[in-house]
Formats: sequence, structure tokens, C-alpha cells
Amino acid sequence: MEKNQRVLLMYRQPVTGLSSPWRNNPWRSNPGRADPGLADPWRANVTRSVRLWRAFRKEQSDPDAFYGTLAKDSAQQVATWHPLHGARMLDVGGGPGYFQEAFERLGATYFAVDADAGEMRLHGRTPSTRTVQARGDGLPFADESFDLTYSSNVLEHVEHPWDMADDMLRVTKVGGTLVISYTLWWGPWGGHETAPWHYLGGERAAGRYAKRTGHEPKNRFGESLFAVTAAEGIRWAKSTTQARVLAAIPRYLPHWAAPIARVPGVRELATWNLLLVLRRGAVA
Repeated sequence: MEKNQRVLLMYRQPVTGLSSPWRNNPWRSNPGRADPGLADPWRANVTRSVRLWRAFRKEQSDPDAFYGTLAKDSAQQVATWHPLHGARMLDVGGGPGYFQEAFERLGATYFAVDADAGEMRLHGRTPSTRTVQARGDGLPFADESFDLTYSSNVLEHVEHPWDMADDMLRVTKVGGTLVISYTLWWGPWGGHETAPWHYLGGERAAGRYAKRTGHEPKNRFGESLFAVTAAEGIRWAKSTTQARVLAAIPRYLPHWAAPIARVPGVRELATWNLLLVLRRGAVA
């Protein structure tokens, strides 16, 4: 049996000990290499944070460079938690396909859902045949369909985000992994294009943006953008009886900043984007 196959079988074994899902120090980042398909260990260091920051600045001017950099980093980060080679995965909010290319490059069989047909065709791109238009809180898949379920920066655009998280967990196989990251409302980018004025209120920030630019923001507060906090995500992760929490850490910050997510209040401002990683287990 090949090494990759042995690792995948290990990840598909039932997870025990779910009576204490918060026991295994989820505040610690995982900067190593779980996937033998990674040529080099992925590291959550300052160099990586600076590289992502530079890419974020090109989101409007050079979307291919921005999304390509973010997608490659995301696939490598996820691979430190779950081997991608041969994994059947679902990306909730897959958008125009940049993430598909990055995950497939590391060997995943990639499926995606997106509620917005326009998002799937951004920048002149065409969705793949394994992309389905559907809501994240009503996934059109059977229970335990995927080895890995993933969502990047979607929860803050969903009115009932934890219903979506529950449904993602439903379609994750026993022994599989769920990875969710989302932008925190009280962080510097919480208002997206209306930031930093969202600190004065979402409606006020949207009105100011419309007045300044002459058009409505893409992410309209209360309609397509909602105030989601780190506390809510950590509370959801701790409360589920179906999975063990592996991580609750800042997604983009260096690994030594992981303890920030432990500090109520401070984490809402400083974490910026929260990454939750859970391993699904058999329910007793």
C-alpha cells in the first residue's frame, strides 16, 4: 500500500473521546506537514503573512494574482490538517474556481457549491462541471459524502452562519475534517470595502461608501454581509457533539500569534480572520 493511501486510511478512522472535544489544545497552530504530498513544510511565519498582505492589496487591481496567491496558501494550509491526495472535498462558496486549481494541484477531487451564479463567473471564468449552485445551509449532498469540507470567507455573508457550519459537518465523513475560516466583524476588514467605517455601524458605513463612490457596496450590511464574531464561532465549535476541535486560530497571522484567539475582546479586533478546524467522529 502506498504511503499516501495509508495516511488517508488513518484519517478515515472513527474519532473517539468526543465527550471532551476541547481537550487537545486547539489554540496551537499547526505549521508542520501532515500531507506527504507537500514538497516542503508549510509555515505560518512572518514572511508568509507579509506575502498575503501584499496580495490583499491587489484584490481589485490584479484579482488573478490575489486569488491565486490566497488559494495556493489555503490549499497548503489545509494540507497540514488533512492529506489532500485522493481526498474527496467540498468547497462551500468556491466562487470562480481559483481554489479548485490549487486544491486539485495537491491531488484533491474537488467539488464546490456557491449560491451566487455571478460569483462563479467572476473575471471571465467558467465554473467546472463539479460546481453546483446551492445555499451553504442547504447542501444538496447526502450525509457523510466528503473526506474534507472547506469554506473560506463565506460565513460572514450568511444570515444564519452556524446552520451552514452544521450542514457542512453533516456531509463530512466520520474521521473527516472540516475547515472554516471567516472575517471577523470587529476586525480591521470586517466591513470589507466599507472598512474602517463599519466601526460606526454597518448601515452608516454602506451609506458613506455609496455617497463617496456613486454606487452601492458589493457587500451590503444586513443583506449580504453580517456581523459575525470569534466568540460565536468558538462557542459553536465547542458545543458540537459530532466533532473534536483541532484548531481555533488566526488564519493569516504568524503561528506565535495563535494565543490571541484565547483572549475575549482582544481576539475580535486582532485575530482579523478566524480559522476553525474540526475532526468529525462517531456519535456515541
